[in-house]
Amino acid sequence: MSEPVPVSDSAPTVESAADPGTGTRPLPGTAAGQAETLARATWSRLAEPADAHACALVGGLGATGALAWLTQEALDADGRPRPAPRPPLPPRGDAGRASADWAVAAGRWAPRLRGLDIRRELDVLERLGGSLILPGDPWWPTGLNDLERPPHCLWVRGDPALLVSRCSTEQVGDVALDTPRMREDLVPAGPGTGRALALVGARASTDYGERVTTDMASGLAAGGVVVVSGGAFGIDAAAHRGALRTGATVSVSAGGVDRLYPAGNADVLEEVIANGALVAEVPPGCQPGRHRFLTRNRLIAAMSDATVIVEAAWRSGALSTAHHAMEVGRPVGAVPGPVTSMASVGCHRLLRQGAVCVTDADEALELVAPLGTTDPDGCKAEDPANAGSGLLDGLDGPAAVVMDALPARADASVESVARAAGLSEHETIAALGLLELEGRVERRGAAWRRARGRR
Repeated sequence: MSEPVPVSDSAPTVESAADPGTGTRPLPGTAAGQAETLARATWSRLAEPADAHACALVGGLGATGALAWLTQEALDADGRPRPAPRPPLPPRGDAGRASADWAVAAGRWAPRLRGLDIRRELDVLERLGGSLILPGDPWWPTGLNDLERPPHCLWVRGDPALLVSRCSTEQVGDVALDTPRMREDLVPAGPGTGRALALVGARASTDYGERVTTDMASGLAAGGVVVVSGGAFGIDAAAHRGALRTGATVSVSAGGVDRLYPAGNADVLEEVIANGALVAEVPPGCQPGRHRFLTRNRLIAAMSDATVIVEAAWRSGALSTAHHAMEVGRPVGAVPGPVTSMASVGCHRLLRQGAVCVTDADEALELVAPLGTTDPDGCKAEDPANAGSGLLDGLDGPAAVVMDALPARADASVESVARAAGLSEHETIAALGLLELEGRVERRGAAWRRARGRR
């Protein structure tokens, strides 16, 4: 069995840097910190994303301590799983059953450990100009800490500063994280500056869905929002394209960042890398297996301040992103479609379950912007295009009654209008004055009539 490699010829091995039982991360720049970096990168290759045992082990012992337990206690000298290793964490129930469970977990990881030298993947990342981001790093998305099973690290191509915002950065002790750049420095100024919104949906999208998505993403990015999506065909690609028109976007991959998948979206993903960020929790070389797409969706939800679904079938994978968002307490919105469209039944299902109805960028922005900074309904009410052309549109109270009481094509006296409306002459005169100011009625001597075009 190949042992985990040292950081350098003079640095300690991953095992020797272990600090079992603390679960704390060594200081960056130290030998222990370098070993922890290697160990976390190693775990991202050993265990599948969201592996419950791996997440608990690394969370409890730290990555180096977890790797030390695996190599020194769970596996024998030949790299085979021991039948009953010591449980690395206090068992909640029967110790024998816990030991057997950990033996099964070690059996999953052992085949990948043989011959593994994670520095090869790190070299690939370096050649691609990428970054490895660990929990606690300045550019670690703090929203990922809300996950029950967070990633061990993030492999990033593009600008990692887009992953964090000043409005959500956690404090370390009493000192704020010293980050040279964050989202606010890289996106347009607007009501959504510093926020991130996940915009995802069906691969088998319609022209309607792609048009709505492109317009929404473009409007959000122009308002300072970083649009997060999954890089897939259909709605995801439309979200990235729309955001790149006016701002920045982040794509979360189910495979390694060296593989631009799907190949048909390579041009879009190259532009994402150049003007945004491509993120994965697995190292370069990992295939984007089908099972990894669903676990990837939890990252999209947790990295974002809200999630909006555009087109989703009844059992669409995009719905898992919405459910992950709900689990970590993020707002969820859905774009309605034609009630006859099978591409939107998943969105309608979410709306029935309480998701916010979202029809444009302003309504999506309301999900992430500070309270009171946006008023999409107010903007729509003031838009002349929404004023309507009906006789009584925009009227209420006495004004509506008086307008309706005026003859369609003839003049009428105040007394006649008051009698028809069932109002006093004083109320009628006041209402007619308001209607005249709005250009809805005309005065002819002592009589009144509807203005032309209002008949």
